[in-house]
Amino acid sequence: MSSISRRQFLKNGSLATTAAFAFPFVGNVLGANDRINVACIGVGGKGDSDSNDAAACGGTIVALCDVDQNTLNRKAEKFPDAKKYKDFRKLYEEMGSEIDAVTVSTPDHAHGVAAVRAMEMGKHCFCQKPLTQTVHEARLMRKLANEKGLATQMGNQGSAENGLRRAVEVIQAGVIGNPLELHVWSNRPVWPQALERPAGEDPVPPTLDWDLWLGPAATRPYKNGVYHSFNWRGWYDFGTGALGDMACHTVNMPFRALKLGYPDVVECEVASRIYPETFPKTSRIRFEFPERDGLPPLKFWWYDGNPGDSIDPLRPNANKTKGIVWLLDNLPGSGALIIGEKGQVFSPDDYGSQFFVAMNEDNDFIPGNEHPACQAVPQSIPRSPGHMQEWFAMMKEGVPAYSNFDIAAYLTEIILLGCIALRVGEGYRMEWDGPAMKSKNLPQAAQYVKRNNRPGWGY
Repeated sequence: MSSISRRQFLKNGSLATTAAFAFPFVGNVLGANDRINVACIGVGGKGDSDSNDAAACGGTIVALCDVDQNTLNRKAEKFPDAKKYKDFRKLYEEMGSEIDAVTVSTPDHAHGVAAVRAMEMGKHCFCQKPLTQTVHEARLMRKLANEKGLATQMGNQGSAENGLRRAVEVIQAGVIGNPLELHVWSNRPVWPQALERPAGEDPVPPTLDWDLWLGPAATRPYKNGVYHSFNWRGWYDFGTGALGDMACHTVNMPFRALKLGYPDVVECEVASRIYPETFPKTSRIRFEFPERDGLPPLKFWWYDGNPGDSIDPLRPNANKTKGIVWLLDNLPGSGALIIGEKGQVFSPDDYGSQFFVAMNEDNDFIPGNEHPACQAVPQSIPRSPGHMQEWFAMMKEGVPAYSNFDIAAYLTEIILLGCIALRVGEGYRMEWDGPAMKSKNLPQAAQYVKRNNRPGWGY
């Protein structure tokens, strides 16, 4: 099943009730033959490929926006008819009536304000991962998508992988029994963090608008090579560290398969030295999930840290796992391990494109598409025509994108709770009220739920 129409989707009851594939209402279906005018906000890095992919799917790129003139000019060579902007606020003001959709591929701290402003105008939205930098923004974007009936998709491209969707089917079919533990680890950061803010100030390059780059974040001096164009990920004001960067990929499959919902406890168990403005080199964070939809309570441990760094990264160990532990002697740089009552599922890459199964009686992990225990599990989730193609199908026909904001904002919220727990401090058991977006026992967590944007950068 490479694609599925809206009508087919609604007629197929087994698909319509699949929790991992929510069906949000799209109030402005554009139609198969309609021209879709797209504005691309941030066109360097992932924004380069996001804008190319939108055009390849049939979008007409009518506007390009980037705070770096060199980046903007390079992209304009490919789309010479698109109007060029360095401030997305001005773009929206001048071209609001001419655009149908936006792609948002800026640094994390600008995701929320760029996407929310577009969505408030009724524009369909594709936004890179992590969907937002704060829990408040994620909740707001999920609410807006539903209220406005918008076609949305977060840029965690692994969602389109057949292997990820098959793993969800296998786990939810009960092949490994009730899930008990989840362990996910990453080889990030691959950028500088665990450092103090450098003193002094450097001249701003003439092609960069530093004030616009800062956007909703507090003003600070420009330092060459410290923030722009890539090293912002490790700074609290601009990024979300290893957890925000990679967990939207690596936790994507288990989040869906295990129906995680909101945790009721999150704690940074241990981290390397904590700095006031940057994420640490390595950390271990524990999330506790209550009973949900017939599944027992589950604990999830997140581990990050670069194996090539000066500090050995925190990783799962035999004392932290149950069942088959010999896998942990030879871990890949990143991966996810789900431990169930009857067996385990192991995904050895960032995107969940492949997975392996080992039942308790097995001596080795076997590819999921070859393991006898998986053979009888039917396909229940539609396969993807392509990640960006799903967003266009949602705009044209109302077909739900697999990582639409109803799902993606939920995943992002959970992940960002780990960032909050880390900033609250090592060893603080944070009891969490998900619907209320607040800690029951640590009021100091509230300051990290919502950012106070600079004047002119509100929602």
